[in-house]
Amino acid sequence: MNNHVTVLEIDGSALAHNLDYFKQKLQPETKILAVVKAFGYGSDGVQVAKFLEDKVAYFSVAYAHEGIALREAGIQTPILVLHPQLQNLQAIVDYRLEPALYNFNIFSAFLELASNAPLINYPVHLKFNTGLNRLGFWHTDIPEILANIKDINNIKVQSLFSHLAASEDLNENNFNINQISNFTGIVQHFYKNLGYEPILHILNTSGVINYPKAQFDMVRIGIGLYGFGNDDKETAQLKNTHNLKSIISQIHEIKPGDTVGYNRAFIAKKATKTATIPVGHADGLSRKLGNKKGFVLINNQKAEIVGNVCMDMIMVNVTKINCKEGDEVILFNSQKMIQNISDISETIVYETLTAISPRVKKILKE
Repeated sequence: MNNHVTVLEIDGSALAHNLDYFKQKLQPETKILAVVKAFGYGSDGVQVAKFLEDKVAYFSVAYAHEGIALREAGIQTPILVLHPQLQNLQAIVDYRLEPALYNFNIFSAFLELASNAPLINYPVHLKFNTGLNRLGFWHTDIPEILANIKDINNIKVQSLFSHLAASEDLNENNFNINQISNFTGIVQHFYKNLGYEPILHILNTSGVINYPKAQFDMVRIGIGLYGFGNDDKETAQLKNTHNLKSIISQIHEIKPGDTVGYNRAFIAKKATKTATIPVGHADGLSRKLGNKKGFVLINNQKAEIVGNVCMDMIMVNVTKINCKEGDEVILFNSQKMIQNISDISETIVYETLTAISPRVKKILKE
């Protein structure tokens, strides 16, 4: 049982709002795949999936064990595993997960497994590289792929998909459009030779915002679910889902000349009151937030972090704040605070959210 007093509250009503916001951008027939990889972007993939299960057509995870966790929690919705590994293929089948096949190693291994089992029309997804150059078959691989799946019924191509490299950057508009065009060409090859029409998808959150005409059959919503669009205007239409809270463990009265924390990084120039909070870099707070660069909220007032961020604790200046041990501390509860932490940490919102440690208790509040 996780009894860490630092808690991440996941706002279910905000999740629902954000999902509805993107639904309004879609054609009625366009399906939504909710991305719940990386513990639901640092929250809790299982709790988020349970909450969204009756609201989306698909879930996706990065790795097999993430999908297995969803199945063991009772999730029945189809689950796409975006980056399966050879050693996980049997587990993927055992738990009725759907692998993305992205090169001939994984493709051939799954075909062999499907033939030996034997499996009948097992759903697989074919990932094509159209410019991101990360994972995916090349368009030149299409003839060999088709030759290998012709006249067999062990697998069924459930979807064809790709990933835009810079969907949030309109300066890369030509590159993005070229990717969409390349994907359309790949699709036509399969439509002519496969005998049926798989689900098609290429858009992520930013793609939905910037390239609505490329919705195809399904879109993948990741960071947008959790409250962030591709610019300030879009983010303002969304609601924050991640609220990180803790408490004051102890309050100290620090005399002038006394120091606080490792390496004596903070030296009190005058009488100072500090509060120690049980959250540190092992919980996902960047050390760059130390030494008055970052802050928390206590009783709606800013309290600067003093000294270095410790593994399990931070100390903050509460000299001018009326507070006591046991009072609630807000590490962040808004998109603005999360963005500020990301800026100070010289990173992106994705990393700030996914850095939240598994030891932090996660609670979804509807």
